[in-house]
Amino acid sequence: MHPVLIAVIAITVIISLAGFQNVSVFEQYKFNVSAIKYKKEYIRLLSAGFLHADWGHLFFNMLTLYFFGPIVLEAFDIVGFILIYLGSIILGNLFSLYLYQKQGWYSAIGASGGVSGILFAAIAVYPMIGIGILFIPIPIKGYIFGALYFSYSVYMMLNPKPHDNIGHAAHLGGAAFGLVYAVATEPEVAFSNIYFLGVMSLPLLYMAYQVFVKKRIG
Repeated sequence: MHPVLIAVIAITVIISLAGFQNVSVFEQYKFNVSAIKYKKEYIRLLSAGFLHADWGHLFFNMLTLYFFGPIVLEAFDIVGFILIYLGSIILGNLFSLYLYQKQGWYSAIGASGGVSGILFAAIAVYPMIGIGILFIPIPIKGYIFGALYFSYSVYMMLNPKPHDNIGHAAHLGGAAFGLVYAVATEPEVAFSNIYFLGVMSLPLLYMAYQVFVKKRIG
């Protein structure tokens, strides 16, 4: 495994463990609308990506990063990997801040935005890559998984359900950053995969229309 990937996973595990053991650390560095908007605690836009709710949450995110991180490292090198991962965490949380700006109580944690960015940067380069899903014996093509993932996340974000503790906005913002970064830095690859990327991006276009044109926000 690449040393940079090991370092990112190790740092995330250490900080998450600190959050598990010390509530004050968790509260001080989690994403929270009021703390960021009114107290200007902008570090939370990044630090929240290194905190997790529990071991299961942490394990799933790091497992996904373990599988798809090497693909992004190979395609975009170390600098690209770091930019995608950190940029996806920050943009995912910025999108959440915009979407829930009137809900000061809204809080979130987790590396899912960064992991989503890594995952979709990999899919942008290899849209036919097989992605395994629990309880489904046959891998799903990357671009089909992407279209389904975006469709579900957009629907759930625009139609929130009680007790749904998933940060769909952060996932979408992070995934969009990874996808755009891949297209911007590898335009020839993106053009060769334009059909697959176009199909996959349709739910994102719908979301953009609902959020930025119709102003359907929290």
